[in-house]
Amino acid sequence: MKNEPFFLYMKQLRWQILVVLVTLVIVAILLLSQQPATTTNGGVILPQPEQGGVFTEGLVGSMGRLNPLLDWNNPADRDVDRLLFSGLVRFDERGLPRADLAESWGVTPDGTVYNFAIRNNAVWHDGTPVTADDVIFTIELMKGAGSLYPQDIKDLWSKVQVTRLNDKNIKFTLPEPYVPFVDYLTFGVLPKHLLESVPPEQLPNADFNIQPVGTGPYKFDHLLIDNSGQITGVVLTLSTNYYGVSPYIEQVVFRYYPTSAAALDAYKQGDVLSVSRITTDVLGAALEEPNLAFYTSQVPRMSFVLFNLNNPEAAFLQSAKVRRALMLGLNRSYIINTILQGQAVVSNSPILPGSWAYYDGVERFEYNPEAAIALLKAEGYVIPAEGGEVRAKDGTPLVFTMMHPDDASHTQIAQTIQAEWAAIGVRVDLQAVPYDQLVLNSLASRGYQAALVDIDFSRTPDPDPYPFWHQAEATGGQNYSQWDNRAASEYLEQARVTADYTLRTRLYRNFQVVFARELPALPLFVPVSSYGVDVQVQGAQVASLLYDSSDRLATFASWYLLTRRALEQTATPTAQP
Repeated sequence: MKNEPFFLYMKQLRWQILVVLVTLVIVAILLLSQQPATTTNGGVILPQPEQGGVFTEGLVGSMGRLNPLLDWNNPADRDVDRLLFSGLVRFDERGLPRADLAESWGVTPDGTVYNFAIRNNAVWHDGTPVTADDVIFTIELMKGAGSLYPQDIKDLWSKVQVTRLNDKNIKFTLPEPYVPFVDYLTFGVLPKHLLESVPPEQLPNADFNIQPVGTGPYKFDHLLIDNSGQITGVVLTLSTNYYGVSPYIEQVVFRYYPTSAAALDAYKQGDVLSVSRITTDVLGAALEEPNLAFYTSQVPRMSFVLFNLNNPEAAFLQSAKVRRALMLGLNRSYIINTILQGQAVVSNSPILPGSWAYYDGVERFEYNPEAAIALLKAEGYVIPAEGGEVRAKDGTPLVFTMMHPDDASHTQIAQTIQAEWAAIGVRVDLQAVPYDQLVLNSLASRGYQAALVDIDFSRTPDPDPYPFWHQAEATGGQNYSQWDNRAASEYLEQARVTADYTLRTRLYRNFQVVFARELPALPLFVPVSSYGVDVQVQGAQVASLLYDSSDRLATFASWYLLTRRALEQTATPTAQP
């Protein structure tokens, strides 16, 4: 017992010494970090990316088939295929088309003929040149019954005449001008020489789907299989004959996990360097990881409250001022922060923020219930003299029914909207229905008054709002609101037939101004998704808007794990003669 004070004293002393040592180390690191480059007589030594290293991603999902013709319904397959295969074109972070397998293309003045030239140095991973025959072969398969592409895409291709000009040139002839056609040229091209002997109906079971050969920056190496025979991952290595800029990272390993929680656990154990999708249930835990960098991007989906502008039972919804009052009475930020846990951004336009066509000067609608009430009063909607909580005009109360999907999230959102509109004197009765029934029955038949819906823009970087808001789509089309505005329709008509992006930008700006003035529907929010990457992965960049989850890998060629020292020469003045 006599030694206890001394023991405690020595223990405290050791901790003090340790703290001092740690502090000195930290100071030294900070001092060194203030010296990003070493100077020499010849110039500055800078760290430069070096080729090499292994990047392992925790991919949420499971492997189906590594075949772009069959990956439509499997995001995990599309993620892997993004590095294995190429399309004629790709889209940048703003949704503008860029050359990929095609080195160039041209369009006739009438907008009906597209000529594409395939890169001379484009070859398959087995060394066979890529030709126009491969493109035509893939399109024919895409149109077939064995393809998992949606029927509307198959229908479009059935109307396009595809002509082989020579080995490296191909022509597409459209029945009428349609600029968004370029959207449909991002499909992964398949090798005819390897698959032409496979009957289309047998393609889903072909060995090619687990031993793919593509044209992308990485080639298939091998599968990871556990003791039970389950595929747990796939390994890719650099392609030595890729036509583009070769990536820095030498090997990519995708490991499959059933949930975001499982993938995050794998990250914590050091098994992976990234988590492909961080869902809200693990968001808090992921944010606590000090070395996990977050990349948050908008999802190509937008939520609206649609109004049936031709329903006589709610004729007051035909008034743009009533619709504006309803917009001002919505606290969208509250919905995002409380129900969606902050995983969305407010939208004020039917075009996605971040798109080249988005007009940043579009009118913003802030939550202002007082202004909403004033606007309704000015339109003659007041609380009846006998009392009550619902405003009325000429005996017609502001009462209507809003349909919504019957899942928990949409139900909470609908209930919040109901309460917020009740606060301005508008009564909304809610009707929950399965989503398919809502779209296929109620919206398609125009048998609704108002509806809470999501519009999905996945894999369609060209905004083209025509299907949802043009007059011609009001009957039998997707203009479910039956908005009938000639000026807006003319802007949409012109924008989908001109290839001049400057003119298209101006036309879409005008359309958005009209939309904000009329508000045929109320834009609510755009969801966001989060991607986690360890900080030791350098050069990583992810766009603010992803048209597909695989787009997060669009800049993967510039990511790196290793660095080297490189001498940057300093210019030395020379004597003038």
